[in-house]
Amino acid sequence: MAAIFGRMNARETLTLDGRPLTIADVHAVAMAMERVELGDAARTRIQAARAAVDRVAAGSTAVYGVNTGFGSLAHVRVKSDALRDLQRNLVVSHAAGLGDPLPVPVVRGMLLLLAASLARGCSGVRVALVERLIELLNHQITPVVPERGSVGASGDLAPLAHACLAVLGEGEVFVKGARMPAAAALAQCGLQPMTLEAKEGLALLNGTHLMASRGALAFAALEPVLEAAIGATAMSIDACMASDAPLDPRIHAARRQPGQMVVAERLRFLLQGSQILPAHRENDDRVQDPYALRCAPQVLGAAMDQLRAQRGVIERELGAVTDNPLVVSDGAGGFDVVSGGNFHGMPLAIAMDAAKIAVCHIAGISERRSFWVLGGFDRVNPVKPYLASDPGLESGLMIAQYAAAACVNELQSLAHPASVGNVGTCGGIEDYNSFGPLAGWQLDRAIRLLREVIAVELLVMAQALETHRPLRSGAGVERLHAAVRAKVAPLTRDRSPAPDMQAIADAIAAGAFAA
Repeated sequence: MAAIFGRMNARETLTLDGRPLTIADVHAVAMAMERVELGDAARTRIQAARAAVDRVAAGSTAVYGVNTGFGSLAHVRVKSDALRDLQRNLVVSHAAGLGDPLPVPVVRGMLLLLAASLARGCSGVRVALVERLIELLNHQITPVVPERGSVGASGDLAPLAHACLAVLGEGEVFVKGARMPAAAALAQCGLQPMTLEAKEGLALLNGTHLMASRGALAFAALEPVLEAAIGATAMSIDACMASDAPLDPRIHAARRQPGQMVVAERLRFLLQGSQILPAHRENDDRVQDPYALRCAPQVLGAAMDQLRAQRGVIERELGAVTDNPLVVSDGAGGFDVVSGGNFHGMPLAIAMDAAKIAVCHIAGISERRSFWVLGGFDRVNPVKPYLASDPGLESGLMIAQYAAAACVNELQSLAHPASVGNVGTCGGIEDYNSFGPLAGWQLDRAIRLLREVIAVELLVMAQALETHRPLRSGAGVERLHAAVRAKVAPLTRDRSPAPDMQAIADAIAAGAFAA
């Protein structure tokens, strides 16, 4: 069956030509170190917009970010002979982050999205500046960027400032794992520090590129976890000897929710050919299964619908221009420099907050299924308590469920929206911020926890499924069971479940449980 959100296609080089990037593009450059180049059409657009900025800089009219101060200092006019100092001062003064460095892929995603935005020809920078960002990516020079400092409006100012210090030959960078001064890294690659011209510092900093990078990489990481979650649900249905009646397509057609219908269809597909389902269908005196089994399509489907909607927000941002002011056509062959607020991160912040809630529900219902089968007290489901060989002497997988419960508790805390609280900045001019960077960090953490919860379910249900042998489940479920057993041996006596859970979580991340 097709992937939930679509597969990623490999290629040697990504060309920035002004078109929207995809989540697959960001993943390929950020994670797989794919090379980047600037297209000819983009060069032409960049040069035309730059010429407009040069005319403004040479004129007498005050234009924000070109010949004025920034934020609440916008009323301060800057002399023409100080415009280069203005842009450098902006970058170095805004490099005010705190905390541990952001992961290298997140920073590479930031640089890519920044370069792609500038390449759309609405920012008024020089071609050489966009090329320098691309050179950093291709030489695998990754600026050291502290994880905290952005409030998700006026762009991701502090993180982007730290990232762009490297353009100036300042700050520190990682080069293939080694941390060193940016100037030394540039020299190793035969590159010289750049001097920024009018508006360029502001164009580098005023963007949503940290938030968008976080969001794109989160949804790339989420895809294999969602597929594993549906697979684990199907395995649970047979492992728990649950009924397949709630998967009847007529039930889901009556509800009219698309995600619910898709999940039910996938579960039917994975269970097709099961010998376990008919073996207990006639003699099962359990009238209805617990919600965690019976309502799985409704809960997972609702989460999938929400995630699909929020993924769309991220995908649209990958084609956006989010700095300020913008150099836009005046409709008569010329350009206007117009101030606005595209740097505000609220679309991304709300999307990632909503995605966290969906992730929390996928994990929560998974943990309930693990809890159900490990109890071993359902007389219809002939498994020993905690799937132990000798319950009492052995504890089996008892504490694996505790681990899943701990993950779910943390997920419940992470699901609290970051975007609803507010702290104003910049003397009250920037009085309502998005705090999308925190939402992005929380979503990344939530996906890691979800992967671990699903790993517990797969571990538990693979063991429970074997109690029904020689009966076999559906071909799809048996394939997933084999994928578990390729990493983890059956439990025959007590041992530490931690390595087993981690091995399955790693396999989920690698796509071993994809449909």
